[in-house]
Amino acid sequence: MSHVLSDVSTMTTRGLRLVSRDADAMITAVVLPVIILLMFVLVFGGALDTGTEYINYVTPGVILLAAGFGAANTAMAVERDMSGGMVDRLRSMPVSSWTVLSGHVVASLVKNLATTAVVFGVSILLGFRPQATALEWLAAVGMILLWVGWITWLATLVGVLVRSPDAAGGFSFFVMFLPYVSSAFVPVDTLPGWLRGFAEHQPVTPVIETVRGLLTGNVAGAGAADLGGVAALAITWCVGLGLTFAVAAGVAFRARR
Repeated sequence: MSHVLSDVSTMTTRGLRLVSRDADAMITAVVLPVIILLMFVLVFGGALDTGTEYINYVTPGVILLAAGFGAANTAMAVERDMSGGMVDRLRSMPVSSWTVLSGHVVASLVKNLATTAVVFGVSILLGFRPQATALEWLAAVGMILLWVGWITWLATLVGVLVRSPDAAGGFSFFVMFLPYVSSAFVPVDTLPGWLRGFAEHQPVTPVIETVRGLLTGNVAGAGAADLGGVAALAITWCVGLGLTFAVAAGVAFRARR
C-alpha cells in the first residue's frame, strides 16, 4: 500500500506540474465558465423566470459546467501520454495502470476545485447569496467532487481510447451538452415534452438540484420530492458511473499497445 500511495503521489505531482505549465488551458478553463455565468446572468437572466433570483438558480449549473471543461483537458493530457511515449516508459516499471491514470484524475480534482472557487467568487460579486450552514457547504463540496470524479474518469477513458489530441478535445462537446439539457439554466418543466424526459433522467439534473438545495434551500428539480431523495439519486449516479468508467479505463489502458 505504501508503494501504491507513493506512486499515486508522484503521478499526481506530475499531473499538477503539467497543469501549471499549460497556462492557456488553465486560463480557458477558468475564463470560459465565468463568461458563461456573466452571459446568462446579465444578458438572459432578466427574461428568465425560475421562481427565485436567477443568480442563485444558475450558479450551481455553471460550477458543474466548469468542472466539465477541466475534464476535457484531462482527456487530452491522457492521450498525450498514451501517444507521446511516456506510457511506454512507465510500462517498463513496476507501476500499475490504475496508479498512472489516478494521477491524472487527482490532479484534475485539484484543478477543478480551483476553477470552482473562482466561479463562486464571481457569482458572489454578482449577487449570489448562499444560505448554507458549514455542514451543508461541506456536503455541497463533496457532491461537486463526486461529479468531477466520475466525469474525469470518463475523460480518462476517452484519452486512453482515442488516437489523436483532436479526438480527445472533442470530448468537450459532450461535456457542454449535458448541463444545457438539464435543470442547470431553466426548470425542466419549461422544456418540450420529448426533451423533458431526457433532462429528468440524466445524471446532471439531480447533482445540480442537490448542490442548489444545499446552498440555497431551493430544490426545483424534475419531480423531486425532497432534498434527501435527490441527493441519494445524485450519489448513486456519480458512484455508479465513476466505478464503471474507472474499471473501463484500467482495462483499456492495459489492452492498448
